[in-house]
Amino acid sequence: MEGEHIRRYTDGKILIEINEQWCKGCGICVEFCPKKVLAMNPRGKPEVIDLESCTKCQLCDLRCPDFAITVEEGQDESILATGRRVEKKGGMGS
Repeated sequence: MEGEHIRRYTDGKILIEINEQWCKGCGICVEFCPKKVLAMNPRGKPEVIDLESCTKCQLCDLRCPDFAITVEEGQDESILATGRRVEKKGGMGS
């Protein structure tokens, strides 16, 4: 199934999707991220490690030669990521 290779990360305001099937693991997205939102995981694929720091600059999205990562406005904090619910982080006003 196609969706099994897509990891989704959201906090309700932003949505980052990484298609691991399309990704060749070059690390360009990690290197271009000015806020260090991404890191390479043990499988050699990028993953979101600090979603709260993302400014939606889309440098990762624009530089990915495989179109394997997208950054969009978030819609729902209950979007699934790696088979589990992504919870909206607490903070001021929550």
